Amino acid sequence: MDGFALEQIVAQFDFCGRFVRADRCDTGHINDTYIVVTASPEGRSRRYILQRINHYVFKSPQDVMRNIQRVTEHLREKVLQVGGDPEREILNLVPTRDGTLLYTSDSGEYWRAYLYVEGAQSYEAVEEPSHFHSAGEAFGRFQSLLSDFPAETLIETIPKFHDTPSRFADLLHAVELDQVNRAGEARAEIEFVQRRGEETPVIVDLLEQRQLPLRVTHNDTKLNNVLIDDATNKGICVLDLDTVMPGSSLYDFGDAIRFGASAAAEDEQDLSKVWLDLDLYRHFTRGYFTYAREFLTPKEVQLLPFSAKLITLEIGMRFLTDHLNGDVYFRIHRPGHNLDRARAQFRLALDMERKVDEMHAIVEQELKHIA
Repeated sequence: MDGFALEQIVAQFDFCGRFVRADRCDTGHINDTYIVVTASPEGRSRRYILQRINHYVFKSPQDVMRNIQRVTEHLREKVLQVGGDPEREILNLVPTRDGTLLYTSDSGEYWRAYLYVEGAQSYEAVEEPSHFHSAGEAFGRFQSLLSDFPAETLIETIPKFHDTPSRFADLLHAVELDQVNRAGEARAEIEFVQRRGEETPVIVDLLEQRQLPLRVTHNDTKLNNVLIDDATNKGICVLDLDTVMPGSSLYDFGDAIRFGASAAAEDEQDLSKVWLDLDLYRHFTRGYFTYAREFLTPKEVQLLPFSAKLITLEIGMRFLTDHLNGDVYFRIHRPGHNLDRARAQFRLALDMERKVDEMHAIVEQELKHIA
């Protein structure tokens, strides 16, 4: 997209000041993100986040925005009730000049905008344990503030998103089709998943049986979806609400551990570097319990370690399925990137299996510590 066309998109939103520039952000697998800089007549600059929603992934951007609007309005009320700062503690949508929250271009692209939160940043990897503890607090608080929101009223913007048995079935179907002739090189990874197929329905079945409560869940709780305040090192705002949907709290805990407590990057090619860092696991769990102890049921607490392993396995399956289908979902940066991602996830899941007793012990210790 050229700069002139982007400037025309910017002009559709109710930004303050004159457009100066838009800088592309290369993080994230799904949407296209830009930091827009404007200047007032007095020369003061202001920044905004502008995003083009990937409507291959999100079939109904309108539903995505309805969910986000409802959830952020609820969060704003809660933050104000406790004397917080909603300008920094929640995402603030910027309307178009027509008063809507979504702009559709003539070419059928969907755009939305947020205020930029100054004096804070997100991290692609844990640079110090306190950041991961703060992320645990942020996600625990996010779930706590939404614990009285009617989760069943939200729209499933990606149906069966964390339906692990459905993801397993998708993988088996991709293996059967093998439409780009890649199954042969991934035989060991396919067999790794097949040996664990009986574990995939656990959380879904418990939700259906009402042994787990239905909650508002973020569904993409990576460390880089929390803004960390530069001055305090505290997590102040949870980002990327596109996948906020009904689900289990276990999805959010599990995915946060998968991404943040791994000793290596999500796409590490040297598998000897991939293992679960129990110290980081403890830091996140302690931060998470700061708020989550107030609403988690005993069954949810019991399944926290398992959720980390299950979601790691599930995300690995999704990477592997995309690799077998020709890399049509996740953005890749090199040949075989999705296969590298899958291999790293499966190695991490294997290490979680080895350390499951220690993971349970940490949950019990940290729950007592907070109490």
